[in-house]
Amino acid sequence: MAAAIAVGLTVAWLLLARKAISLVLRAKAAGRLSSNEARTQLLERPFAEFLERSGVFEKAQLPLSGYHAKQVVLHGTEWRLDDTKRLLAAAAGGGYAALTASALLAWLSGETVILTIGALVGCLLPVRRFTEAGALVIRRKQAILLELPETLSKLMLLVGAGETVQQAFMRCVDGKDAESHPLYKEWAKVVRSLRNGESFGTSIERFNRSCAVQEVSVFTTVLLLNYRRGGEHFVLALRELNYSLWEKRKAVARSKGEEASSKLVFPLVGILLVLMVLVAAPALLLMS
Repeated sequence: MAAAIAVGLTVAWLLLARKAISLVLRAKAAGRLSSNEARTQLLERPFAEFLERSGVFEKAQLPLSGYHAKQVVLHGTEWRLDDTKRLLAAAAGGGYAALTASALLAWLSGETVILTIGALVGCLLPVRRFTEAGALVIRRKQAILLELPETLSKLMLLVGAGETVQQAFMRCVDGKDAESHPLYKEWAKVVRSLRNGESFGTSIERFNRSCAVQEVSVFTTVLLLNYRRGGEHFVLALRELNYSLWEKRKAVARSKGEEASSKLVFPLVGILLVLMVLVAAPALLLMS
C-alpha cells in the first residue's frame, strides 16, 4: 500500500510540475536562481497553478481574504493577493512533500505508522499557516504597544524642549533599530517620506494604516489635530494619552509574564516525573 501511494504521489507531482521543472532548470542554468530558490519554486509553482485552476482559491474567498488581511498587516500595504496565494501554495507543497517522503520511508522500512504520521504532518502544515498568522499579528501589536509609550514620552520631551513637532518626530527613531521592530520600521518610513518632501499629514495617515493598531490610530488623530499648535498645548494634548498607553503597556507586560509562567508548567511537570522515576526505580529494584 505504501509503495502504491509513494509511486502515485511522485507521478502526480511530476505531472503537476512539468512546466515548473523546465522553467526552474532554465533559470538555474542562467544563474538567476539559487538552490534554495529552485526548491521553493518547485514546491510553490505547481500547487499555485493547481489551486488556481481547481477553483480552491475562488471557493475559499472568505478565509483567504482574512488571511490576506493579516499578511498585509505583517508585511505592509504593498503586499498583494498573489503573494498570499504563493504562501499558501508553498504550504500545500510542503505538506505534499512531507506526505510523499513519509510514504517512501514507509515503503522502505515496512512501517505503516510512518505513513500515518506523514499524513498528519501534511495536513497540519497548511493549517499552521493560518494559525501562525494570527499569532504573529497579536505579537506585532503587543510589540508596538510596549514601545509606543516610551517613544511618545521622547516626542513630548523634545517638543517641550523647543523642537517643532515634525523635527521631534524625525528624531524619535535616532539610535533605534528600524529593521527589527515593527513600530520603528513604520516610523522610519514616515521619516524617509518627510525628508523626501511629502506632507506631514499624508505621512502620518499612512503610518496609521501601516501599523493597524487602535492605540496608534488614537495617537495619530491627536497628533494631526494638535501638531500645528506645538509647544505646551501639544504636550498637554498628548499627556493624557501617554498615561493610558503606559497602563496598557503594563497590562501587556503582565499578560506576557503570565504566558511565560504557564509555558514553564509543562517542563516542570516533565522534570517532576523524571525525578519520581529516578527515586522510585531503586526502591522497586530492591523490592524485586
